[in-house]
Amino acid sequence: MIGWLRDSDPALRWQVERDLLGEPPTVWEATRARIATEGFGARLLALQDPDGQWAGGAFFPAGFDVEAPEVAQEGAQPWTATTWTLTTLREWGLDAAVLRERRTAELLAEHSRWEYEGRPYWDGEVDCCINAWTVANGLWLGADITGIVDWFVRHQLPDGGWNCEWVSGSTRSSFHSTLNSLKGLLAHEVATGGSAAARAARRGGEEYLLRRGLFRRLSTGEPVGPWATRFRYPFRWCYSVLNAAEYFRQAALFDGVRPDPRMADAIELVRAARQPDGTWLQAGRLAGAEWFEVDAPAGEPSKWLTLFGTRVLDWWT
Repeated sequence: MIGWLRDSDPALRWQVERDLLGEPPTVWEATRARIATEGFGARLLALQDPDGQWAGGAFFPAGFDVEAPEVAQEGAQPWTATTWTLTTLREWGLDAAVLRERRTAELLAEHSRWEYEGRPYWDGEVDCCINAWTVANGLWLGADITGIVDWFVRHQLPDGGWNCEWVSGSTRSSFHSTLNSLKGLLAHEVATGGSAAARAARRGGEEYLLRRGLFRRLSTGEPVGPWATRFRYPFRWCYSVLNAAEYFRQAALFDGVRPDPRMADAIELVRAARQPDGTWLQAGRLAGAEWFEVDAPAGEPSKWLTLFGTRVLDWWT
């Protein structure tokens, strides 16, 4: 199984070398550097527009009808615009210097505007998930995103989490929105040390998920929905216990703490999804146009999910 994982695109291979094989930095850093010049990463870089964007838009491609009925459906939107592409390149491990040399942050500040009210790109939006990705991407590229971090502190809900539907009056947190918000706050803390208020917000969001065992309703103890155990890559905005466990793995390593025992049942769900050959199967990608496919079709072994699943279980044990 390890040989199968290692025989992959540099965006995945370097993580296998570092996290599963324990190769020295000279090995995995060399593989990581190849993201910019070959494979998935090079293909995405070649698609960048002269104005710094991808597909001509911030969250949606230029000319896309954001009011169309299909956008309201689960995942029925394109995944080609700037925010999705930046997030993908960052998560794959592209050296930010590649995009800094292209003055990407400056070009986006000048040319890119959110589809919602035409706000400047690095000022953020009203959507928790969008703001979380913008925080992480801005830190990566050297943009000033301080105001968005403060936004998370102000918009944390009383139960400890976040919900992108707050703007419509929702006062109950969402698993999806909370996890994505936590990723942005963790990225900020890793990069800057964070503020006392931002650190407290992250702790509160983590407690929201941990009190629910990462997949249960607090009121009844019942599973929140089938999506919690539907493992698919790319993760996009979707919550799953695997996606959440990978976040808590990263957070625990940064904080220097042991895994929280309240995750035990969720970890068993991850373990139960592992196939006899040690792989995890792709549950199916979200609908919507993408630049190109980076993983297996539904029902087939997924190299990306196998990386995440193996890494989480190794950390847990």
